Amino acid sequence: MENNLVLYNTLTRTKEKFEPLNAPFVGMYVCGPTVYSDVHLGNCRTFISFDLIFRYLLHMGFKVRYVRNITDAGHLEGDRDEGDDKFAKKAKLEQLEPMEIVQKYTLGFHDVLRLFNTLPPSIEPTATGHISEQIEMVKQIIDNGFAYEANGTVYFDVDKYVKSHDYTVLTNRKLEDMLNNTRELGGQDEKHGRLDFALWIKAKPEHIMRWPAPWSVGFPGWHIECSAMSSKYLGAQFDIHGGGMDLAATHHTNEIAQSEACNHVHPAKYWMHTNMLTVNGARMSKSAGNGFLPHQLFTGEHALLNRGYSPMAVRFFMMQAHYRSTLDFSNDALDAADKGYKRLMTAISLLDKLKSEGADSSTFDIEGVKKRCYDAMNDDFNSPVLIAELFEVVRFINAAYDGKAKITEEVLSEIKSLMTIFVHDILGLKDDSTGTDAGNMDELMQIIIKMRNEAKANKDFTTSDRIREELSTAGIQLKDSKDGTLWNKI
Repeated sequence: MENNLVLYNTLTRTKEKFEPLNAPFVGMYVCGPTVYSDVHLGNCRTFISFDLIFRYLLHMGFKVRYVRNITDAGHLEGDRDEGDDKFAKKAKLEQLEPMEIVQKYTLGFHDVLRLFNTLPPSIEPTATGHISEQIEMVKQIIDNGFAYEANGTVYFDVDKYVKSHDYTVLTNRKLEDMLNNTRELGGQDEKHGRLDFALWIKAKPEHIMRWPAPWSVGFPGWHIECSAMSSKYLGAQFDIHGGGMDLAATHHTNEIAQSEACNHVHPAKYWMHTNMLTVNGARMSKSAGNGFLPHQLFTGEHALLNRGYSPMAVRFFMMQAHYRSTLDFSNDALDAADKGYKRLMTAISLLDKLKSEGADSSTFDIEGVKKRCYDAMNDDFNSPVLIAELFEVVRFINAAYDGKAKITEEVLSEIKSLMTIFVHDILGLKDDSTGTDAGNMDELMQIIIKMRNEAKANKDFTTSDRIREELSTAGIQLKDSKDGTLWNKI
């Protein structure tokens, strides 16, 4: 397939043609979760967005190595190397070992992403599984003159780095502003400069997760893990580095600095970031009390939700917004997305019930729609425009089903192929009404239709009409045709 893909690069703040370093191979690294609690919806949006990107790159014929890490060590509460270790604190609260916390929430993370129908990454490395690689990287950064050791802790020397590198290249912030927003060093602070950050942290006596290193028994800093694992599996420089936009200012900025200080090359050619979530127009956050977890969204058990929504309806809702746009959760928006998702799935289910006409009897421009679908995805993975095009197909399917439009065998075949490619393979949507309970739905409906037909044959039109009306209230539409009575969900 011809590569016409253009994507937005945070690094250059422009859209650029996607040209892999070593086509057809593509290396993509996405910062994964810190598994000390249930995965939140902001994380889910990022991983669903990169699942869309992963799926489309695969569809284009690229051989993608998708690496998404698990942070299971080294993430302190504060981004400036202060506060308690997130895992140790949660372990103490739940009276568990830190690795029990890691296992519990890693399994929960995988369960949620499975419900959202995301493809697993090619490699899912953990920070604790790559301690030796992180130690070696810290050694190299010290040898290259960009880090120093103080009382067993190793810090990255930002002042030294900025003399020969652009520390704020990713965010385009002014260094003076960053310094002004960072508190002065206290008399007991080991850092040489206010912006310096830890590569290796000496463990306090009570710290459980600890490893031996040349400088101390301790644990790695939060940022070094991603630099070490991305370079191990994708090389010193690779194609795409992704994550939530909240990571750009600190985590990704420090990743770039570490990688350049170690390997003398910028780690990624393209940097991609997903935008934030809001709830009724306000930023979603724990402190605001307006955040909810995926399982609460599925069950509706939250004060801000009127009801629950299926994982596929939520995935569809997320796809209706571009990954770089703010996504606002509200009951009205979720209800609209749920209806749209069901309408799309219903249209697809009708395809096998459509009767094709003779040649040249269809005026539907399937080739034009297909081109516009690819154009949308090639324009920085524009899923909202893609979905709008797919609903043009939905309108035609419904018109053909109602006998208001004719469809040829060729166009019917093309539509089936298009919906499979874009709805199932690329958007990653499936009909989640199908399952053990729904598997007998058609058999049940045939029994009901038979009962209605018998009522009509006996001229019991009251019963016949009541069956139709009751089914309509339950969201099922009956359509009488020369081929018998057909049904579909509405």
